[in-house]
Amino acid sequence: MKLYRVVQGFFHRYFSDEEAVILAFLLIIIGLLVIGLGGILAPVFTAIILAYLLSPFVDRLNNLRIPHKLSVTVVCLAFFGVLVSGMLIIVPALLRQITTLVTDMPTMLRLLQDQIQALPDRYPDTISTELAQQWLLGLDLRGISQQLSGMIPRVLTFSLSTLPSVVGLLIYLIVVPLMVFFMLKDRVVLWDSVKSLLPNRRALMNQIALEMNQQIANYIRGKVIEILIVGSVSFATFELFGLEYSALLAVLVGLSVVIPYIGATVVTIPIFAIAAFQFGFTNQLYYIMLAYFIIQILDGNVLVPLLFSEAVNLNPVSIIVAVLLFGGLWGFWGVFFAIPLATLVKAVLNAWPKHMEQEELSLEVDEDAP
Repeated sequence: MKLYRVVQGFFHRYFSDEEAVILAFLLIIIGLLVIGLGGILAPVFTAIILAYLLSPFVDRLNNLRIPHKLSVTVVCLAFFGVLVSGMLIIVPALLRQITTLVTDMPTMLRLLQDQIQALPDRYPDTISTELAQQWLLGLDLRGISQQLSGMIPRVLTFSLSTLPSVVGLLIYLIVVPLMVFFMLKDRVVLWDSVKSLLPNRRALMNQIALEMNQQIANYIRGKVIEILIVGSVSFATFELFGLEYSALLAVLVGLSVVIPYIGATVVTIPIFAIAAFQFGFTNQLYYIMLAYFIIQILDGNVLVPLLFSEAVNLNPVSIIVAVLLFGGLWGFWGVFFAIPLATLVKAVLNAWPKHMEQEELSLEVDEDAP
């Protein structure tokens, strides 16, 4: 009986409002569609997000009295033209550097093995020969080197083995731009169709949509700009110091800003390792790491406040949990949209109508009585 009253009180508190029940039902349906049909509907979700991000540029051209269809055409051609051009320039360079890195990895591991074996001679009072041998056995550098050697032929034949994926990517690149174009061109009609499926009373949905429209749009646009700026500055810095694999490392640094607190820490390891193998423990290594830390400091303290006019007010623990949860569900895109999705969850919880239970209501009445 007590459990029944607890359950009844829970549903009365959170689901006694008709709009709350409808919203919960819609969220469950959308969640099941994303989880169950995410791979099939990925082009549709991608097109919706891109159309949402490009719509302000269309509006600006419309405000300049440019016809709507022409505005949509100009924005789509400019966006996808820049995107494809960037891929044609960046992707081949990355593939070359990845192939070179995998080819050079056995040599790097041999150098690391030599450095570990030389530690007892350099620091005889601190590191013994037995300890150095234990480190070598724990790292299993020989096994890693053999595995990498077997990977080299697969990397060199990467283009042939992934031909079906390339064909699929080309189809993807044709379907998504077409959907984005028609979504932007007919967005008023499409939005009216969506609203016709929703209940007439949707104050709760409008409140959540307003908050998310202010935060998600700023976050996604700002994050894309941040990735481009941080990646470009890192590439120029690494090239200035003559660091090998600068394009590959710059892409990693740019993508690291997607994962707050964790990304920058993880990417520090390959930067330090490659710089140490190339220059040794010299001043050049320290200058590169100092420049990298300066980039991270400027990103966190200057660039982020400038780009994100409305900060996403989330606890660091909530951000990390969101990254782990949504990243586990949807991979890279789950990580990229982890903060907007966490913001959506927070907005829903804040806006959700809560009705007082009968005991609380009676208590308030007693307190207000003279």
